[in-house]
Amino acid sequence: MSLLENIETFVRIVDLGGMSMTARQLRLSPAVVSHRLQQLESHLGVRLLHRTTRTLQLTEPGTAFYEACQGVLRAVEQAEGVALEAGGIPVGNIRVSAPLGLGRRMLAPLLPRFCARHDRLSVRLRLSDHLLDLVREAVDLSVRLAVLEDSSLIARKIADYPRILCAAPSYLQKRGIPREPDDLFRHDCLLLRFPGSQQYRWTLQTPSGPVTLHLRGRLDADDGDVLTAWALEGSGITLKPVFEVAAHLRSGALRPVLLDTPPLPVTLAVVYPHRRLLPSKVRLLADFLVAELGPLLERELAGLDVRALA
Repeated sequence: MSLLENIETFVRIVDLGGMSMTARQLRLSPAVVSHRLQQLESHLGVRLLHRTTRTLQLTEPGTAFYEACQGVLRAVEQAEGVALEAGGIPVGNIRVSAPLGLGRRMLAPLLPRFCARHDRLSVRLRLSDHLLDLVREAVDLSVRLAVLEDSSLIARKIADYPRILCAAPSYLQKRGIPREPDDLFRHDCLLLRFPGSQQYRWTLQTPSGPVTLHLRGRLDADDGDVLTAWALEGSGITLKPVFEVAAHLRSGALRPVLLDTPPLPVTLAVVYPHRRLLPSKVRLLADFLVAELGPLLERELAGLDVRALA
């Protein structure tokens, strides 16, 4: 086993806070991860981590070594990038994340085309409506549909996309149609909720400016497609990017509400960690997605007049 692989494994253990998560990230067994750490400690002649059944804690030598390793791994990454650029043929894996709805409907169909163009590249796609920490989760590139705030990331904006409040006709017939934002407090709102989520706060555009409603609902989930399914079953009102529910709006299975005070739009963007030298493989995929995703979403919304469907 190479010293560099052992160093990379050690750094990943510290970043992720445990061997089990590191094993899952590296697609190794926990025994292999533990063996790599032991090999590294034997090579250095010092203990890097205090290990118990529940926690890992850096020793004093481990802390100094971890900080030094950051510069080593950055230098290796930069050197690899220079070599790949010079060779002109990018190779390796690209770890990609995206929200569930966008990833399933839009991103997943595009990625085989990208791989067909670049036969020495592989894509590892992770779909989650949780907002992932790209550095901690070792993600090279993320496609996000959100309000972008993290200044530690590089963002390439594709476009702003509208969102909509909608519900099934059966729900509106039973509970009535909300006429103003405060009416939502008397309705069943279907909320996207997970640690760090702000989606239970619905910010609507009104003539006097944005209004944020801190809503409660009897049903919430960390999967946006579950919220859509609940809305279709008549369980409440949901807030969705228009493209995710365009087919249901066209069919009449969902009806828009509060069109005069719509939710704030979200930004579709490709984001990646701040790096002085972006690997060519990541730049290739970013360029591809920026070129493909915008037109794809525009086609999805073409001819959709939500006011005519209310």
